[in-house]
Amino acid sequence: MTGRLKDRVALVIGGARGIGGAIADRFTSAGAKIALADVEEEAGEARASALDGIFVRTDISRPEDAEGAVAATVTYYGRIDILVQNAGIYPWTLIENISPEEWDQVFAVNMRGTFLAARAALPHMKAQRYGRMVFTSSITGPHVTSPGHGHYSATKAGINGFIRAAALEFAGYGITVNGVEPGNILTEGMKAHRSETFIRHMAESIPLGRLGTPEDVANAFLFLASDEAAYITGTTIVVDGGQLLPEGNDFRINPE
Repeated sequence: MTGRLKDRVALVIGGARGIGGAIADRFTSAGAKIALADVEEEAGEARASALDGIFVRTDISRPEDAEGAVAATVTYYGRIDILVQNAGIYPWTLIENISPEEWDQVFAVNMRGTFLAARAALPHMKAQRYGRMVFTSSITGPHVTSPGHGHYSATKAGINGFIRAAALEFAGYGITVNGVEPGNILTEGMKAHRSETFIRHMAESIPLGRLGTPEDVANAFLFLASDEAAYITGTTIVVDGGQLLPEGNDFRINPE
């Protein structure tokens, strides 16, 4: 699959590690030139250096940072072809305990950041009449949820609505807008904040029998960012190992 993004310029926001890092790695292996934006400077600079790309410290909830990341990409490479907005936060707080400040912060990064990233990249993509915008959504919010994720769920459902609206508005300029909805992905954050027992039980609830990897998600991003997806816009791809399929817990069939 090498060469699918040959000479394309991609800005990956939230690309220092985890899913975003895997997206940056996958895009580079497919021939793209990479700009990484993240609040994590050390990890972001290290990955950008390894990928022969550039790094821009970016708090995507701030308009000036969103515009600065796009401007740095265009200044360095001369264009921006692919925008990935993967940055997101997901504190665990029951609705009755969520402060207005915490609610606003989750929306600022996840939802406002999606809007700001798209708005910053749009003029450049309109001028070249080509662009691929791909946003990280989730199965949490659009399809399922769990206690403690009220604000996170609301932002991810909102991102799906934004994807559809932006796809319609930008279609006339040759810009597609899509998203990826990961299920439970075994990232560094998952390993650090969840117990082995939780991870094992979660894997048992997934028909394919394992949690996803960041690379599983990155492959979906690669497809949507490529010209193979030129006629796809306003939609999302679920990457969850079949997690959404069962009606209950007793779903396994013994192939013997």
